[in-house]
Amino acid sequence: MNSINEYKECRLCPRECKVDRTARVGFCSSSDKIKIARAALHFWEEPCISGKSGSGAVFFSGCTLRCVFCQNHEISHLGKGYYITTQELADTFMRLQDEGANNINLVSPTPYVPSVIEALDMVKHKLYVPIVYNCGGYESLRTLDMLNGYIDVYLPDLKYYSDEYAKKYSNCSGYFEKAIAAIKKMVSQVGKPQFDADGLIKKGVIVRHLVLPTLRHDSIDVINGLKSAFSDDEILLSLMSQYTPVFKACEHPEINRRISTFEYNYVLKCVQDSGFDGYSQERSASDTSYIPKFYDEKSESAD
Repeated sequence: MNSINEYKECRLCPRECKVDRTARVGFCSSSDKIKIARAALHFWEEPCISGKSGSGAVFFSGCTLRCVFCQNHEISHLGKGYYITTQELADTFMRLQDEGANNINLVSPTPYVPSVIEALDMVKHKLYVPIVYNCGGYESLRTLDMLNGYIDVYLPDLKYYSDEYAKKYSNCSGYFEKAIAAIKKMVSQVGKPQFDADGLIKKGVIVRHLVLPTLRHDSIDVINGLKSAFSDDEILLSLMSQYTPVFKACEHPEINRRISTFEYNYVLKCVQDSGFDGYSQERSASDTSYIPKFYDEKSESAD
């Protein structure tokens, strides 16, 4: 793949801003240079991803969404991170595998997909752990086609059903329509969930949904939307309680608080009735201590 051509008139996400990212940044605040803010073992994913050894998480800077409550806003909005070459990214994958990572976990990689593919091509003959694509759900079908054969596990968010909320809180139109189409594409590529003898996921799609304050009815619509699109065994569903009002959440009083036990249990009951297998979080996950530390300097980040 010639990654430069893909960055010249960028259409990697559904916004298709067509910016020449070799000359300036796109909507995602990313240029054609790979920028990451952390690459380390990560223990706070779903049990089938983190396991006992941890997930080899690479946190990319920039994002195709603009979520006002983003816990990773230092890198998604504010641009924290450091630049690495494609070879260094490939070496990072190998380092994480050597450290015992259960998988290589690409966190918000969409702006850099052509470079990620080039890096994987360099080392795929030596990688024996699954590759996880951890994203916000707002994905281009064309970009997912590029990734076919490279990704073993897709880990998309499905944030909203209502376009009103998607626009208000993530500056994104047509979110649910784009995300559900993307998830269908993901399922078509990797199939139903498969696990190894230790219960670690080898293939499949885990759809995450974060319960937001006052939006429990939208959460129910999200779950019903998944029920309409997928059979019980096609995906896993991970219901998240970790919402913490950070960054610009204070500008929206209705979401400037943690979710209540009632709100979470209301949505959890719907998930339990849906027939989907999956995961739910303890209420204690709603804490800023679970937000990883990010770095501006490469020399500081190997922790």
